[in-house]
Order: sequence, then structure tokens, then C-alpha cells
Amino acid sequence: MNKKFSVLIKNKIDKFNNTISTIPGCKSTSFRALIFASQLIGPTHLTGVLEGDDIKSCKQSLRDLGVKIIKIRSGEYKIFGNGENSFREPSKKKLYFGNAGTLGILMGFLATSSNINVRISGDKSLNSRSMQKFILPLSRIGCSFIPKNKKNFPLVIQGTDYGLAQHHVLCSGSGQEKAAILNAAINLEGITTIEERKPFSRNHSELMLRSIGAPISIIKKDKYNLISVRGQQNLKGFCMKIPGDSSSAAFFVALTLLTKGSSLTIRKVNLNYFRIGYIRVLQSMGARIKLKNKKIKFNEPVGDIICKYSKLRPIKFPKKEVISTLDELPIMMTIASQIPGISTFKNIEKIRGKESDRVKKMSENLEAFGIKTRVTKNSMKIYGSSSKVYSKNKQIIIKATLDHRIQMCSIILAAVNQVNVLIKGCDAIHTSFPNFLSLLKKLNLKYAIKKN
Repeated sequence: MNKKFSVLIKNKIDKFNNTISTIPGCKSTSFRALIFASQLIGPTHLTGVLEGDDIKSCKQSLRDLGVKIIKIRSGEYKIFGNGENSFREPSKKKLYFGNAGTLGILMGFLATSSNINVRISGDKSLNSRSMQKFILPLSRIGCSFIPKNKKNFPLVIQGTDYGLAQHHVLCSGSGQEKAAILNAAINLEGITTIEERKPFSRNHSELMLRSIGAPISIIKKDKYNLISVRGQQNLKGFCMKIPGDSSSAAFFVALTLLTKGSSLTIRKVNLNYFRIGYIRVLQSMGARIKLKNKKIKFNEPVGDIICKYSKLRPIKFPKKEVISTLDELPIMMTIASQIPGISTFKNIEKIRGKESDRVKKMSENLEAFGIKTRVTKNSMKIYGSSSKVYSKNKQIIIKATLDHRIQMCSIILAAVNQVNVLIKGCDAIHTSFPNFLSLLKKLNLKYAIKKN
């Protein structure tokens, strides 16, 4: 993991007109491609893999389970799968997930591996998060979690050799829960069905499975989707170029919209419908954003995001877009804070259980910048303004959490204001966006790195 450091920003960013071609690989896709590859037959060749800390934890966990992974160069890997139910129990009977909550989807394969009896833990942040969305459906399949009734890591998972394909009903809006069930389904005999009720979640797993030959069907109904997959099909390895991460792109979209006279093109980004809810909302607020050069890659739309400085309107955040913008809600709150008027975010309690309590931390950080907020259990009002005056002698100090998105929001907020800001403890940025600061430097943001 990276050493702790702080970031000092003294001046707001000047206008820019630029292109970004190096947005990090999609985090969700990187996870799934690596984990799927571990259970396929033969080599899988991946390029564009995110090089963040969470993906490092994923690769190390797979290696601990006996999977051969060779790094060719930055972002390029070969994974040599040995087929279904091929994991080897780690020598120390332990797996460490770090801060990678998405690694919970790996438990789908662990649950259906008959020879697995392994203790899973993470860092302080991950160990505090509930794992019920994985525990409940995987327990139904037949695996065991020890101790019983414990909702968080550390936990021991014991795989089963008598697991049965089942019908699952999902109402959580969690793409990770769905992915874990689908992973388990790959190893199970028979047909697993998932009745996914609204709100629908990200569909990366089912799209990728279909693209690599899995017999999966998706029937769309008025109130639910019915997903069916037949397991034990001996799927073969594949080659894939992973597109840029739309959630990472959101920070630079925000920066452009809030920096007068600026324009930016972000190339080859995953434009999955469930990943660009924030773009639809921003367009409704008056944002000048276009999506161009769309192509379908592995059943996913990939294209360019083109955005320009815009005069935005405050927002009553639409309920229907909350699930599609869970990761982007903090940066949407950041944008709202710079728009004159009151913006309202409701039904946001889900982001209290992420890497941090994101409702609480965003409120605290915005208040530190002099922006008034009003918070309830599931809502936030932001009293935005674009005309704040800060004392030149006053330094705002932000104590960062282990939450990469909160850290990056703080940096963007500092970059668009004429204010002296010290953001203490920014190393979690490397979780999802290792080159975040270097890209900001190319857009002429001046900052200093302070070692902690």
C-alpha cells in the first residue's frame, strides 16, 4: 500500500481546454474480469486493468488461492484459469481484502468451492461494513459462515460440495450481491435464476458472462428482470480491453463544469446506462455534456465524454437516479455546493455504509468550506453559493478518511475555489485513481505533496 501523504492547494485552477486519454480502467469491470478469469479454462488476456490498491488486493487474493497471474506491463495481465471449483486453499487459510468491498463478489466462487475453509478480513474500514448482502444468499446455496449471525469481517467461509442452483429474489439494488450469486451459479449444477426487482442495479456481470459464452438469459418485465444462467459449462479464457471508469471520469466532468472557460474530452469511457446516471442528472441541471463515438465492446457501450463549463441550476435529486449514481453522489454534492440556491438529496442512506459515512463526511467537508448543509438519516440539503469570499490568511484543513471518493471530492472543491486548503491523508486516492493528481497537474492545477 502507498505511504500516507497530504495535499496542499493554494490557488484555484485556471481555465483549460484538454483531452484525457488515460482515465483509469473501469474498477467494476477490472474486478469481474480478473475474478471470472480465475474460473475459466486456459489463459485470459486483459489490458487496461485498473492499477489501484483495491485491484492489487484482488490479484493477491487470487494468487493466494492458487491462480497464476503474470503482469506483462502496467495494466496488462495474463490469468491462467484451471476451470470451475479450481481454487486451492491458501497455505495460511487466510485472505486479506484490504479496503476492497467489491471483492465480496469473489465469495460466490469461494462458497461453491468444496475444498475452501478460509478466514477473510479487511482493513478497519472494510471490517466495519456489513456483508449481509453476500452472507444471506450464499448461505442459502449451502456454504457456511463462522461465527454464525456475524455480519462483518473477519469471517470464516466454508465452501460446499452439495450446493444447489436456486431462485433468488433481489430487492437491494446491489450489483455486488447479484454478481456474487452469478459467480456461484457458474460453479453450480443446474439453472440459477435471479428475480431482480426495482431498483435495478449495475449489470456488468451478466453482460460480461454473456460476452464470454455463458448460457445466460435476461427477460425484462415491467416490475422485475428475470436472469437465468446454467452452470458448469467449462467456459474458456478470453481477451479484453477494459474501458475507462465512468465514476473516475465524474471528478473531471465536475472540474470542467465548474471552471469558467474550460472544456474537456475524456476518451474511451464505459457508458453503461447504470454508470452515467450522474450525466443525465447534470444535463437536466443545464450541463453542456455530450456522449460521442459510442461503440459496443463486450456488450458494454464505450465512448467519449465531452463537457464544457456550464451555468448550472440547483437540483432536487431524482429518486430514480439514486441507485445509478451511488458512487457519484459525493461529487454531485460537491457540484451542488457551488451552485447558488438549495439542492436536495433524498433516499441516500445507502452511502452511509460505504468506505465511510459519506453523508456525514460530505456535510463536514462542505461546512469546512463555509457551505451550509442540513442532514437527516437519509437526506441532505445543500445551500450552495458561487460567490463565497475566503480570508487569504485562513487555511482550511480537511482531515481525510480512508475513503478515496471523499478525498478526491475535497481536492476538486479546493481546485475550484480561491482558498488555501490542506487535505490531510490522501493516500486512499490510490484505491481507484492512482494518476488522479498527475492528471490534475496536466490541467495546470498547482499543488504540493506533504509527507505525513
